[in-house]
Amino acid sequence: MLVDQVVLAASATENGVTAGNSAWMLISASLVLLMTPAVAFFYGGMSRQKSTLNMMMMSFGALGAIGVIYVLWGYSMSYSSGDIGGIFANPFTNFGLRGILPSDDGTFPTGSNGYPEIIDVAFQLTFAVITVALISGSLANRVKFSTWLVFSVLWVTFAFFPLAHMVWGGGLLSDSEHSIAAWLFGTTMDDGEKVAKIAPIDFAGGTVVHINAGVAGLVLALIVGKSRDFLKAPQRPHNLPLTMIGTTFLWFGWFGFNAGSAFAADGNAALAWVNTTVAACAAMMAWLAVERIRDGHATSLGAASGVVAGLVAITPACGNLTPVTSIILGAVAGVVSAYGVGLKYKLKFDDSLDVVGVHLLSGIWGTIGVGLLAKDHAGLLTGGGADGFRLFIIQVVIAVVAMVFTAIITTIIGTILSAAMGWRIDDSAERGGIDFAMHSETAYDFVGMDIR
Repeated sequence: MLVDQVVLAASATENGVTAGNSAWMLISASLVLLMTPAVAFFYGGMSRQKSTLNMMMMSFGALGAIGVIYVLWGYSMSYSSGDIGGIFANPFTNFGLRGILPSDDGTFPTGSNGYPEIIDVAFQLTFAVITVALISGSLANRVKFSTWLVFSVLWVTFAFFPLAHMVWGGGLLSDSEHSIAAWLFGTTMDDGEKVAKIAPIDFAGGTVVHINAGVAGLVLALIVGKSRDFLKAPQRPHNLPLTMIGTTFLWFGWFGFNAGSAFAADGNAALAWVNTTVAACAAMMAWLAVERIRDGHATSLGAASGVVAGLVAITPACGNLTPVTSIILGAVAGVVSAYGVGLKYKLKFDDSLDVVGVHLLSGIWGTIGVGLLAKDHAGLLTGGGADGFRLFIIQVVIAVVAMVFTAIITTIIGTILSAAMGWRIDDSAERGGIDFAMHSETAYDFVGMDIR
């Protein structure tokens, strides 16, 4: 009798843990989904008055298009069986979520994290959407909405899904026995499975999301070219309160992004939550300090951008740092991006809303920085010794490989679309306003004014 009671208690506990984790992951998926409309607010406020709706529609358009194709072939191409060259998985294995939906008795297949795998589909779908939405900030005011939608489908298929598989699906940038990390520093046995001795770290998407989006934004800015007024007229944000509202919702949603990547409602999720918070705070204060020293004043746009820079940097590292080292990582990100956003003026590429300066630079720093600051004496600067050096090398390698891969794929897709559909709206539409030219709408009604 006592044995039966123990078994029942253990079963109830296990069911409770599974239910709690399932609830947490569904909440996290919802939080990350909120980040795409938040990006629309963030970018919309940074745009000109007559470009606001188009900028927001680029985020919503990405959400609509990718939400459909993710359940068709996106999840399968990222995480199913049938690895193809370590670059992507078989897109037909789980096409249309075959094998993931419930069986005839209503039972859902269980995923690797102990809860129904359909929950993982929901969570990962939101990552694909937000990554594409981030790219749009480099193209403000000047591209055809139809070309953007076609690009979104092609790019997420040939750039995002493969990179997600390479990093998180057991591909070349993971810890599998056939990964680059295993080739570099050998393998070891873990629970009867051969894995890389020194495993790469990308807890929530430094390479998959931010480096990926940042490189794509840079490449497209070069392919599409400069807007009509770049370096000729002021490009001031038209509604900073809207941008700060977007920042607020981004920060809120980022807890699902980072803490949700623990895949359980546990201490690791809590650590990621705390690290995410303090890194964002430190980056904001560092950015404002740079502005105060360099320009004589601290700005609301600097505060908003600093928060995002810190969130970007901590994304790959949030489960592998302490709160103190997270503060260091965030502070450095704030300084790096505060100066980095000025590169577009020096190098004369029109990254309209600072995708390169914030997402690419802070994404690179966060990916490499975890190799320096990883907890438990694993990082180069935290007592990791020779293994810490090896981890640092691996982090550099995965960042470089991700950049090269994305640059090649984006160049091919961007160039093909330039020839087949054209990227640019005509000069009169850009002058008159892309909102009305593309969508026959305006965000604001002004009479007798050329609103820039």
